[in-house]
Amino acid sequence: MLVFCSAVVSQAQQPIYLDSSKSIRERIDDLLPRMTLEEKIGQMNMPCSYLSALGRSHEEKIEFAKKFTQGTLREDLGPGGGFFTLANHVLTEGAKQQATFFNALQEIATQKTRLKIPLLQTEEGTHGLMCADGTIFPEGLAIGSTWNLDLIETMYEIAAREGRAVGIHQLFTLVIEPVRDPRLGRNQEAYSEDPYLVSCIAGAIVKAVQGSDLSAPDKCVAGFCHYPGQSQPVSGLERGAMEISEWTLRSVFLPSWETAIKKGGALGVMATYPAIDGIATHGSSYLLTDILRHEFGFEGLVLCEGGGLSTLVYEGVAKDQKDAGILTLTAGVDVGISYEDAYLKPLAQSVREGLVSEDLVNRAVRRILRQKFRLGLFEEPFVNVRRAQEIVHRTEHQETAYQAAREGIVLLKNENQLLPLSKDIKSIAVIGPNADHEKNLLGDYTSINVTQDIVTILEGIRSKVRSDTNVHYVKGCDVVGEDLNEIEQASRVAGDSDVAVVVVGENEWRTSGKKGTVGEGYDAATLELTGMQQELVKAVCKTGTPTVVVLVNGRPLATRWIAEHVPAIVEAWCPGEKGGAAVADVLFGDYNPSGRLSITIPRHVGQLPVYYNYPPSKKHWLENAWGRPYVDMEPTPLYAFGHGLSYTTFQYSDLDISPGKTGLGGKVLVRVTIKNSGERAGADVVQLYINDPISSVSTPVKELKGFRKVWLKPGESTRVQFELGPDHLALVNRHLENVVEPGEFQVMIGHSSDNIVLQGTFHIADRS
Repeated sequence: MLVFCSAVVSQAQQPIYLDSSKSIRERIDDLLPRMTLEEKIGQMNMPCSYLSALGRSHEEKIEFAKKFTQGTLREDLGPGGGFFTLANHVLTEGAKQQATFFNALQEIATQKTRLKIPLLQTEEGTHGLMCADGTIFPEGLAIGSTWNLDLIETMYEIAAREGRAVGIHQLFTLVIEPVRDPRLGRNQEAYSEDPYLVSCIAGAIVKAVQGSDLSAPDKCVAGFCHYPGQSQPVSGLERGAMEISEWTLRSVFLPSWETAIKKGGALGVMATYPAIDGIATHGSSYLLTDILRHEFGFEGLVLCEGGGLSTLVYEGVAKDQKDAGILTLTAGVDVGISYEDAYLKPLAQSVREGLVSEDLVNRAVRRILRQKFRLGLFEEPFVNVRRAQEIVHRTEHQETAYQAAREGIVLLKNENQLLPLSKDIKSIAVIGPNADHEKNLLGDYTSINVTQDIVTILEGIRSKVRSDTNVHYVKGCDVVGEDLNEIEQASRVAGDSDVAVVVVGENEWRTSGKKGTVGEGYDAATLELTGMQQELVKAVCKTGTPTVVVLVNGRPLATRWIAEHVPAIVEAWCPGEKGGAAVADVLFGDYNPSGRLSITIPRHVGQLPVYYNYPPSKKHWLENAWGRPYVDMEPTPLYAFGHGLSYTTFQYSDLDISPGKTGLGGKVLVRVTIKNSGERAGADVVQLYINDPISSVSTPVKELKGFRKVWLKPGESTRVQFELGPDHLALVNRHLENVVEPGEFQVMIGHSSDNIVLQGTFHIADRS
């Protein structure tokens, strides 16, 4: 009886916020009033572990993490809310260490603090979980070039599964802005220049990462970046202002956010660095509250960018960090990830001085607590260490990375069917700075400690040919600089070989040991090959040996000379941990290339912007100019959006559009037959574009509104169907409203944006 009474008393004394039978709102309403101002501000801080303020060594950072978690680091700050990138920058030994230490921190948070609030752990998930042991998928444009939403969904399911297994709760840097200026180095994290394609990818990612139950042991918060955009900055420079109209914002940049948030329910957003049309985003209530919260119905957390709270200071909007904290909190930034004063002691001073209402602090903390309750962290903050080791980088995850690498490779040129190469070839020269480089295959936002073995392109080639084939390797030069000059040696080796494969492109600053050429903070004024790479390619071609160029790069490169003189060109992008094997599969025909460009490749940087969905005025000038649109080169791109070759051929026929006329809210079905008319099995991407030729505002000459990746055996055919509805046909009118306007619409079916083979029309009547 005494035991029973004791249990009843214990249950009665348990606070409501620890009672899982209560609603999340009831639990937050109970917990929030119990918190001091310092405890609330502690929750608003989830610092990046690479910051020197957390310590210089791993040992110092680990000690910081423990004290920060317990709230004993400083008197003016309560227990912290969590961490950003702790796994990658401190827990570099792999899944076992990550899971073990995260459990230790959760034990401190839930057993050694007054209110027992668990931590929220955040890591990058750009192209896989960014920490030691995490599976490394292809990045950015390689993912976009697959045009395979099912595969993309599988990739990000794996990233979430691996993250949650080790104790990660949010995956960020899921970049859903369209790439509008490839000079910006970090645009290599994004998937495409096209708003529709990016929107489709965004929808697939939020479904994969969050699923239907955020508390599940294989799901995380999908954290999308960088709201509402940063990919068309002034001069193509990092943090450059976005000088765009609200019409452009709503037509080009916001559609993917609407898909991810309003339709998909994404619960994570990172505010962007740039000012948009003169207003610093971190201080814009219009962007962060009116549009994001009220218009799109966002219910998750807004994180600042790294150092993002200080953007208001260097933009001249705030005089200091204290002032910046007031403005960013008011605008709607919930979490600081850079341990900036704006969200530390000066914020508490501002509240006590009446400069900002504590209600705004409560608003941010309420959102943070809601995220933790949604994830089920108050009930289950710990992970199973053995399970983490079994899940992270397991075989099927590697196989998905392999398939993604193969599907993202684009065959740009194949003159006289030089490819695929014969495995019985007697000699092959493998040349170039990226031919035997592991980490340049991986891309930006990769773990600082790569624990898995990476197969290089040279190793992949060696695995394909016979044991008696002579494989001659010469690096030739570096990606940057002129310190290494083996061009004469490369020329000699190429001349003595039956075929030469030259692997050139870009390198990553974290791995090169020298100045990088692509990635965050590494912007380019030109899109040409750097260093002596073009000279190397020219020397090899001059020998007369059949030459294949393989590009390993994060952004489109303006390789005019190569396009004109090299018979076969393979765009591998940043293909991830299985990239070397995937490239070799394509070179030797073990995989029929199916990648299609998700971005336009220009002839020269001077053409920018060069995206395919340009306005009618450009079309008019290109087609009706007195002489040449440019006096010094062709105005067309080097390779068009959607372009990609195969080792087989495909034919489209029997276009059917029905009904031919419908109302403003009606739907139209577009059907087409695709046939593999070649001799190899392969995949093609059927692309559907539309044009609204007469409208109240200028609309692009063509816009992607549907695509299907179809695998067919030789001689096989199938019927492909698309459905076009109001979401596909709407435009942003002069009043900034999304509307469908009556009139004729053109339908274009093609192999790429510049290779349209079937066309038709339908009519939207001025009625529902």
